[in-house]
Amino acid sequence: MPPTGGVTMIENVFVERPDGVKLAVQLWLPEGGRPAPAVLETVPYRKRDDYRPRGLYWGPKLASHGIAYARLDTRGSGDSTGLLEDEYLPSEQEDAAAVVAWLAAQPWCNGAVGMRGVSWGGFITLQTAALAPPALNAIMPMCASDMRFTDDAHFVGGAFALTGLKWAASMKLVMAGPPDPEITGEAWRVEWKHRLAATPAITARWLSHQTNDDYWRQGSVGLDPAAIRCPTYLVGGLVDPYCNFIPRLLERLTVPRKAIFGPWRHGYPQPAAPGPALDWAFEEVRWWREHLAGEATGVMAEPMLRVFMPDAAAGEVGAGPIPGRWIAEAAWPAPSLAPRSYHIGPAGLSREAQAPERRELDASEVVGLGNFEWCPYAPPEYAGEQSADDERALSFDSPPLEDDLEILGAPVLRIGVACDRPVAHLAARLCEVAPEGRSWLVAWGVLNLSHRDSDADPAPLEPGKFYEIEVPLHFTAHRFKRGGRVRLALSQSLWPLVWPPPQSFRLTLDTASARLELPVRPPPAAEAPMPIPPWRPSRSDPAAWPKVEISRAEGRVRLVEAWPHSSAELADVGVTVIGAGPNVDLSMTVGEPLTCAWSAVSTAGFERPGWDVSLRAEISVTSTAATFRIEERLLATLNGEVEADVRHATDVPRRLM
Repeated sequence: MPPTGGVTMIENVFVERPDGVKLAVQLWLPEGGRPAPAVLETVPYRKRDDYRPRGLYWGPKLASHGIAYARLDTRGSGDSTGLLEDEYLPSEQEDAAAVVAWLAAQPWCNGAVGMRGVSWGGFITLQTAALAPPALNAIMPMCASDMRFTDDAHFVGGAFALTGLKWAASMKLVMAGPPDPEITGEAWRVEWKHRLAATPAITARWLSHQTNDDYWRQGSVGLDPAAIRCPTYLVGGLVDPYCNFIPRLLERLTVPRKAIFGPWRHGYPQPAAPGPALDWAFEEVRWWREHLAGEATGVMAEPMLRVFMPDAAAGEVGAGPIPGRWIAEAAWPAPSLAPRSYHIGPAGLSREAQAPERRELDASEVVGLGNFEWCPYAPPEYAGEQSADDERALSFDSPPLEDDLEILGAPVLRIGVACDRPVAHLAARLCEVAPEGRSWLVAWGVLNLSHRDSDADPAPLEPGKFYEIEVPLHFTAHRFKRGGRVRLALSQSLWPLVWPPPQSFRLTLDTASARLELPVRPPPAAEAPMPIPPWRPSRSDPAAWPKVEISRAEGRVRLVEAWPHSSAELADVGVTVIGAGPNVDLSMTVGEPLTCAWSAVSTAGFERPGWDVSLRAEISVTSTAATFRIEERLLATLNGEVEADVRHATDVPRRLM
């Protein structure tokens, strides 16, 4: 690492756009007088207060090593003026490109700018790079996606996802948050009123786009990865579902690129959970000084891909760290991979062909309570021990493994399927079964079978007709231990991870050509050493975890998740940030999908003497065979008095959903 120097923080600078919108930017600048490269991070999560601790960490960390750091409030969020009415709008991408140019033109900047960010920040990093701003010299998107319909929270496998509802409850608060009067001045309340009035029925909007149409294609950089023309470092976690973009872009980008998968959930690699974590500041400084300052740091002379190979599942270890080791591949797809097919049949999973058979799956059981959260944020949301779900599914086991078996990539299920209804799901879970019988999730996939050929133009199933279908499981790395078994568990869906089809259905599975294909990685004689230093183990406070209660009674199943109330005092700006959620209440009568009912509540608040803002979002979803019914409410108060109470009730037609 280069020697550290002094840092100057600038709380806020406004960058004005041609339409009059003022973009609020926070800066950390290296002291010393020499022009420095700059790195931009843009998110709508309030640089001034809610995300302030992140800026106060990364700003000084990068700037002290000679890299200026800028945090931008997306237009209509935090202290930026204008309106934020949806995710990843073209105006946001154009704003980010304009701020890249503004940073490059500053006298303290050497003209080279990078972009980085996690989640929303990773999305907008990729989307801005696709505009190819001249001053954007390198990017580092983390936990993001290149395809918005297939690999974001709203739909999973072509089915409406629970995480989409939870995210909508949080997103409403993001869109409705107020500017800080200490930055915006007396106009803050007028700006806030505009935001409250403009906050849309966001769940209904997302749910009205049930196919991969132009709405989702906008901002999906995977449709044209060649538009990205600068060096790219892709970062993700194996416990995070925002991982499939990495192998796709690693294969298809034509620029200098590399990637890393850690054993992490959604978030930065430092601090990281479940762990082990890395000293990510070390890696960022190497990356930015190589590509923004023209220094030879060695970062590009190393393997293209580094992955943590776990010896256990996240649910097995809880708060972590996960045992395992770091592996490396010089290229992707890795030429060393040796795909292995398992035949599916009466003997379970076998390397040898088996006698074909037909098996039936029906909706007499609810499967999925052991893996209810698409994007887990705490140990209670990790996929737990799977035996209860396995018993309610069709499970196929391999013989005990004679040697360790390591996989790296996306497993795939291929199987023949017929159904008695036009809309149905098929879910596949890949598990490791320990010798004592406990089952742990390794990878999973679910498919709305009407999307079997196309997410843009789904087609109903013809009752009784057999289709050869493919169910991709998500990208993973895992070491199956000698003596254990590989298990494939098939079920009619995963509830409550996704909303059920409108009618109870029965699937017939034909195993004549059924295969489970595993991306096996033969261990090399030696692994490339990991140059990034480890970071101290992260601490996970059980008091900050959500409480999850699951009940089954009189044929009805229910899951309730409640996060504890949080409160963080930011002494330097005199604000206390409070909030809770999203908390959910999910229920359904077994075998009666039209009884499915979901609700979510999120709260947020910002407190300072004389300025007490409170926000509450409530969303509920029910359905008939033909429509979704969505009710949304946004309640805002100022110093205890109601400022806005906005309600929407929307019926959205179901489209093979």
